[in-house]
Amino acid sequence: MIKSTTKISFTLFFLIGVLAFSQEKKKFFNTQNVLARIIPNDNIDFWALVRNNYGKNEELKTSGTKKDYVPQFSGFNITPTEDSFYYIVYSKGGKTDYITEIAGLKDFIGKIDNAEEAALSAVLEGYLIDEQFVNVAGNYYEDKTNYYLDLGKVTSKECPYEKKHYTLTVNKATSKISQVKENGTYIELYTKKCPNNPRLLKIEKKEEPKDEPKKKPIRTRK
Repeated sequence: MIKSTTKISFTLFFLIGVLAFSQEKKKFFNTQNVLARIIPNDNIDFWALVRNNYGKNEELKTSGTKKDYVPQFSGFNITPTEDSFYYIVYSKGGKTDYITEIAGLKDFIGKIDNAEEAALSAVLEGYLIDEQFVNVAGNYYEDKTNYYLDLGKVTSKECPYEKKHYTLTVNKATSKISQVKENGTYIELYTKKCPNNPRLLKIEKKEEPKDEPKKKPIRTRK
C-alpha cells in the first residue's frame, strides 16, 4: 500500500511538473495590440487611443460616448524603434484630458487587469517589449496567481550596446513585480570605436614574427 501511494504521488508531481513547463507562451506582437488592451479602472466617460504617424492622426481604439478633442503633436512610445507616437485622450466628469507622456499610463491603467497591462507596468520600470525578438523578450504565460513576462532591457548604451532578457513574475492580486530572473544577454553590438571590440583585440594580440636565433659560426681546422 505504501509503495502504491508513493508511486501515485510521484506520478502526480511528474504530471504537475510537465504541465507547468509545457505552458504555451503567448507573444506580444506589437505596440498597438498591447495599448489597445488597456482597461481603465476609473469611471471614464470616453477614451481613445490615437497614433500619430508622420503627422496623421489615426484612432486605434475608442470607448464610450465620443467627445470632441484637440489633436496632439507629441506623445509616447513603448518601443524605441517606432517612427510614430501614441497619445490617449479621455473624458472624466465632463473634463477632457490627454496622456502624452508614458509615465501617465500608470494612473490611467490602475490595477492590472490583463497580461498587456502587466507588460506596460514593467515598461514603466525600464523593461521593454522587443518586437524584433518576441521569442526571448516579448512573450508571456499566466496561471491563477501570476503573469510571467519575458521582456528585454537595455543594460548598456556604451561599448558594447547590450540588451538582456528577463522573466518577471507579476502578482495578479497586488499588481506588483514579485520576482525578476535574469536570462542573459541576447544582443551585444560592438562598433569600431569600442575599445573592447573582440575583433580589434584579436588583431592586437596577433603574435609578432619571432627573430630567428643567431647561428653560431662554424670553426674550421687549419
